[in-house]
Amino acid sequence: MRLDRVCLRSLQACSVRKLFYLVLIWCTAFYVVFRYSTTTEYAPTNTMTGRLLLQKIITRGGPLISGTTDGQPNVTTEFNLLEAEPLVDNSPALSDSDFAKILQNEVPNLPIRYWQTLNNKFPAKNKTCAKFPTLWDIGFNNVYWQTLKTSNGTFYLYGAYYDNRTLVAMKPVVRMLGMINRLEPKVKTICQLWFEGLKAPVFAKVFEYKYVWYKKWGNHKNGLFQPYLVSCQIPVGFRHLVPESVSLVEQPCDMAVTNLRVINNVPENGKKGEFAVCVKGLDFLNEDLSVRLVEWFETLRHLGAEKIFLYELEVHPNITKVLNYYKELGLVDVTPITLPGYQPNIKGLIHMYLKNKLTNKRQNELIPYNDCLYKNMYRYKYIAVLDIDEVIMPKGNNMLWKDLMDNVLAKALKVKKVERASYNVRNVYFFDTPQSSDVSHVHFKDIPQYMHMFQHVYRAKNYTKPGAYIKCFHNPERVLTLHNHFPLACLGGACSSFPIDTEDAQLQHYRADCVKTLKKSCDDYKNSTIFDDTIWRHKDPVISRVTENLINLGFFYRASGSGSRTVRPPPSAVRRK
Repeated sequence: MRLDRVCLRSLQACSVRKLFYLVLIWCTAFYVVFRYSTTTEYAPTNTMTGRLLLQKIITRGGPLISGTTDGQPNVTTEFNLLEAEPLVDNSPALSDSDFAKILQNEVPNLPIRYWQTLNNKFPAKNKTCAKFPTLWDIGFNNVYWQTLKTSNGTFYLYGAYYDNRTLVAMKPVVRMLGMINRLEPKVKTICQLWFEGLKAPVFAKVFEYKYVWYKKWGNHKNGLFQPYLVSCQIPVGFRHLVPESVSLVEQPCDMAVTNLRVINNVPENGKKGEFAVCVKGLDFLNEDLSVRLVEWFETLRHLGAEKIFLYELEVHPNITKVLNYYKELGLVDVTPITLPGYQPNIKGLIHMYLKNKLTNKRQNELIPYNDCLYKNMYRYKYIAVLDIDEVIMPKGNNMLWKDLMDNVLAKALKVKKVERASYNVRNVYFFDTPQSSDVSHVHFKDIPQYMHMFQHVYRAKNYTKPGAYIKCFHNPERVLTLHNHFPLACLGGACSSFPIDTEDAQLQHYRADCVKTLKKSCDDYKNSTIFDDTIWRHKDPVISRVTENLINLGFFYRASGSGSRTVRPPPSAVRRK
């Protein structure tokens, strides 16, 4: 009995030892396999030198350099790391003159090229009086603004312009556009005018602070930013010269902290274009209106717009893509802009601020409107201020803007033989979703669904009241300051505006709803609609160009599984030969 117990214990001990050895051997084998499999791929071992490792590296999760298979992101790729070159920018360094051109385009109001030609030999009245402010002396604010703190208020200056138009009484004049945190500024200021070739500045008193706003519209109190046009007359003896830049100071000998390039955009051939369009700062960070924008650009181009000038606050990446594309084509010009002073310039917060501070928004918009006017007053016969949901649409025998204005000008001269400051067009709504039971068509099959304006051909039966929510073709020879809807001040007296008959043209306004001031009466417009396919007169050329450019921009490219495919546009969008 005792012998049996001893044998049993011996067998149990043997079994435990065998199990222990098996576990030890298995763990050792696992460690060896894991150790050598990982070091072969990622780290040098005793049997692989660093050079051998560099010659054979396996990259997981996608290749670093070209030569891969599309649609297979996890393919293992081998390459010789000693011969590989990182994809860095090896472009030759820009010359100072080339860099100045780029910087001048980035910040148009800086006299960069003039400053560069001075070659550190800066003009001055003397060593202690009125020295030329270099780029390092300027009081910058939010990139595009220059700040002057005076004894009674702070000036935020945005742009300066040479005004030698026929009707300017005190011509030639240098005008500065900006914001001042004062009403009816009383502080006396002086322009230091900097001319090429002169060793000292020329002084000129500011003779006018032109308020670019109406008191009744609100925000009329000190401390808030108010839009102004500041003007000084070029003195006798220098009126044959155009200043390169201007500085605003309180006393003639002050060391200036502002220096604005004086813009004088005269056509090279001396011939004006016909039509330009100005658009306020775009604020569409989270709203992708890129395809709508392409349709709008092509519609305006077809109607006669030679250039569209837009200002950019914050936009969706797809809108940026469209803007860059049309800049390359030469149809649009895009100027980045910020809000001056303490106002927010953080993406997203800009939109929230402007949405909640509507009057501040309207005041800020006057800067791009008037900057656009003064940059183009010598370049074009007519300037229209439009939003991207508006089109001035010729009607009747008028097909294009040129036909329209030739006809309208003849009618206006019959009434009174004088050119008007503007020619206004009445507003009518084309709602996204009209409520009228008369609307039976939701989608027109022979028109691509991405053509928003061409799909929406039911409008409110009634126009908004004459003079309300109008848009104009402005005559830049006569306008002094601009508002979104009409001129605020004009040269040669009061502003005169000729109303264009609705049989000749209408402002087609594409909206989901009425503007806030018409909320109470909006149902009257929505519930009474009529079919209006005036825009279809232009559908073949416009749809064709929109589709062509959307294809070029890559908007019809879609992912499909591991591969890709191109979505064909509808037959109605294909150019007929």
